[in-house]
Amino acid sequence: QVQLVESGGGLVQAGGSLRLSCTASDHTFSNYAMGWFRQAPGKERDFVAYISWSGGRSTRYADSVKGRFTISRDNAKMTAYLQMNSLKPEDTAVYYCAAESSGLGSVRDYEYVYWGQGTQVTVSS
Repeated sequence: QVQLVESGGGLVQAGGSLRLSCTASDHTFSNYAMGWFRQAPGKERDFVAYISWSGGRSTRYADSVKGRFTISRDNAKMTAYLQMNSLKPEDTAVYYCAAESSGLGSVRDYEYVYWGQGTQVTVSS
């Protein structure tokens, strides 16, 4: 079983930046696609971005974050990242990283088998 631990959340002003990290407990990390999802209070969990396992490093983003967020990974460090720039108050949510076993990635949260505990991101106006 792979354990995922997110870090890097916090409070930032609108227009600012944060980088979230998601570190895995197992070197099989490189076999999984990694995704980021977020959940705002009273709302459903939404897809943010994913990156495929290795070859080609296919990525995909939600329209709401395209051009502002960048997902990346360092398999040697067993860590995935979400660089968030030009943050808006509507980006406020708990952010979760997750691992998907096909390695290709998905926008559907139910296709992810391992989840982190979440990290709070709050963007003030």
